Amino acid sequence: MKALEDFINSWDETPLKTKQAFIEIYDHLKTLDDITLEFNARPKVSFSLRPRQNSQKSRSLFAMVDVIDDDPEERWLSVCFYKEMITDPDEAGDLIPEGLLGEDGYCFDLYEYDKDEINYIKKRLSQACENAKE
Repeated sequence: MKALEDFINSWDETPLKTKQAFIEIYDHLKTLDDITLEFNARPKVSFSLRPRQNSQKSRSLFAMVDVIDDDPEERWLSVCFYKEMITDPDEAGDLIPEGLLGEDGYCFDLYEYDKDEINYIKKRLSQACENAKE
């Protein structure tokens, strides 16, 4: 994951603290059992962290954590899940038809650091990881 670490180290934090939010989400992903992380860098578009539950067979990931890079001074996060892999009791996510690799998904956009929103997203990540097991 050298490319991911290089990306994080080269990212200058802003007053909105989206880098800190990303790191907390990344650190949470590293605590989940039996997963693999893939990092896909598309500078000036997005930097995408894609966790996969190692027992998954039908899909290549259970979530997508994107750092949207259309403006490096104001990067923001979009964390997406397959619709049936999570619940959204607070209705905080946006339902995106065919929004995650051609399937319906929920996306949670984070424009600035918010501890409560990050904790909510972490719970969805744990839930999706568990539901991804096959």
